[in-house]
Amino acid sequence: MSRIYTSGFAKGCALALVGLLAISGPGLAAGLTPKAVDDAALLAPPAQDWLSYNRTPDENRFSPLDQLTPDNVGRLGLAWHLDLGTNRGVESTPLYADGVLYVTLPWSDVLAVDARTGKEIWKFDAKVSRKRGFLACCDVVNRGLAMYKGRVYLATFDGRLVSLDAKTGKVVFDVQTTDKTKPFSITAAPRVMNGKVLIGNGGAEYGVRGYLSAYDAESGKMLWRFYSVPGDPSKGFENKAMEEAAKTWTGKWWQFGGGGTMWEGIAYDPKLNLLYAGTGNGSTWSKYVRSPDGGDNLYLASIVAIDLDTGLLKWYYQNTPGDTWDYDSNQHIILADLMIDGQKRDVLMQANKNGYFYVIDRKTGKLISADTFVTVNWATGMDANGKPMQTKEAQWNDKSALVFPWYLGGHNWQPMSYSPKTGLVYVPIMDAPAIYAPDDAFENRPGATNMGANFSASVDAPPELLKGALMAWNPATRKEVWRKTQWGFWNGGTLSTAGGLVFQGTGDGKMLAYRADNGDQLWQSPAGTGVIAGPMTFEMDGVQHVALMAGWGGAGGLVGGRAAKAAGVISYGRLLVFKADAKAVLPPTPVPVAEANPPKTDAKLDYLKAGETLYGKHCVGCHGIGAVGGGSIPDLRTMPNSFHEQWDAIVMGGILADNGMVSMKKWITKAQSEAIHEYIKYRAAEGDVATPINAKPAVVK
Repeated sequence: MSRIYTSGFAKGCALALVGLLAISGPGLAAGLTPKAVDDAALLAPPAQDWLSYNRTPDENRFSPLDQLTPDNVGRLGLAWHLDLGTNRGVESTPLYADGVLYVTLPWSDVLAVDARTGKEIWKFDAKVSRKRGFLACCDVVNRGLAMYKGRVYLATFDGRLVSLDAKTGKVVFDVQTTDKTKPFSITAAPRVMNGKVLIGNGGAEYGVRGYLSAYDAESGKMLWRFYSVPGDPSKGFENKAMEEAAKTWTGKWWQFGGGGTMWEGIAYDPKLNLLYAGTGNGSTWSKYVRSPDGGDNLYLASIVAIDLDTGLLKWYYQNTPGDTWDYDSNQHIILADLMIDGQKRDVLMQANKNGYFYVIDRKTGKLISADTFVTVNWATGMDANGKPMQTKEAQWNDKSALVFPWYLGGHNWQPMSYSPKTGLVYVPIMDAPAIYAPDDAFENRPGATNMGANFSASVDAPPELLKGALMAWNPATRKEVWRKTQWGFWNGGTLSTAGGLVFQGTGDGKMLAYRADNGDQLWQSPAGTGVIAGPMTFEMDGVQHVALMAGWGGAGGLVGGRAAKAAGVISYGRLLVFKADAKAVLPPTPVPVAEANPPKTDAKLDYLKAGETLYGKHCVGCHGIGAVGGGSIPDLRTMPNSFHEQWDAIVMGGILADNGMVSMKKWITKAQSEAIHEYIKYRAAEGDVATPINAKPAVVK
């Protein structure tokens, strides 16, 4: 159904007309069936469909649908919602084809949902062992699916690539893409390009060697594998790129794994047949541990261009040479054709974690521009060769350093979007610092976090220092066009549309629509829970809909401490679908009841300091700074008294392993466990505002 609108009045009339037409029954402007989703459809999807994570291979997250505009978006209402039965982080973007929404849940489960009614059609249980929840830095999340020729493709948290029949949810193939004996995890949505399914992995904090793999979409056979960092030189190198990379490392880096995991950030140019992917941080975070005599440590924290047919490296650009701040380059990559200085350029764009917005020639890898979009003090700019000029003040090999931006970055995984109509990129950003310090007592712990950094377990940044905003950036003029400050720092991804709108969910539980050209907020609706995922849009029965997966969690909910909790929005997973003039109402979000009288500690300060230090090394990655759960992970300060009574059985005995709390006896002693327990009691009595324990830690063995 084509539409030509000439005025706001005409748009409103047309919207009402198609709404009336839709009453006659389904089928108007029907989307593609899953069986019809072939290579051509993925390259140029019909306007009404959303067939891949960021909709198109250029990953611009832009919809050509224009039924919703600044003039009528205020008529949006909730059509229906579906409670997902989870309190873990929800990061999935739904796919849509032929009246069905396909979504993923925490622990990698999949739902097919009737887009008209919100009723479940089928569910796939990925059967991921809850014991593996310990093996991920940032919650047991999943970002979505791929679709191709009648199937949907899922990458599971425990490293499998699963092909499902889109109609029934039955397994077609299930292949393991990682070594199950090592602490790999996968949270990304696969991509399908030219009959190949592309998927990477995570786990750099735990000491693995990262890679990206291509599998045959029909059979599940692996076609090639691209490693992001070199392995043990004594075993030889897979290709010339790995041999060259090894020259930029020192020491015995392979004993720590190397890192560079490729856990998100993929785009594809069919004209050049090049795949563009981001690589992650090193194992360890500290370059002074993993590569003690320096070096750029290729290809950490880089954007790499890979030949889709061979899996071989064509070029690379390293955003953060020798990264030691967790500035991985796995953020969203967008391809576009821009007019720069009067010349048309084929570019890729990324708002990197390190605080720079990059525009790079996607044919050659040559840097076109790099500009700060948040506070940055680790570098002063780029030299003549496009390499960042790092500052001494941000180095922390022998002393602590206050560094901007922090380890969550100026922009994290949350997808941005690009509108070719406005020429702007819409980026969810953060502006915050972190203190980094060397870990003088570092020891390699295979299978556990090995950052090589010393982070306080109790001192979180005050909420006023953790700033979040939605920014519109012009990549051609290298300037910010508008910025809307938001309540919290950890917000959802964005969607831009041909109707001149930008949609985004927020961490404090709102779904918002902005005017794309100037940032005016035009509409909002409650989500009932915090939002970190990105919205999408589709057309069904001639009517444009907007869908959003809501549910608080991820890294921001863990390290943000009280800033993450201050919104008062807990994690409660929901799928929300909006359309014009709909009148559904969300029920109240259930609120858990906290234990009223936790036990108190009478331990001395040096013992509590020991507990704080041990908590920071072993527990903070799952339970948050200061033992503040942040909304999705249980807040240990408010756990039931029965848990205190069973502390040893839980922490050392592993009686809650099936819920994700594995036994810690491999890494700590019973005496150390008790020191952590006393610290938890101390934090329960101290309340939300954590203060440093001013004492030298006792020795607890």
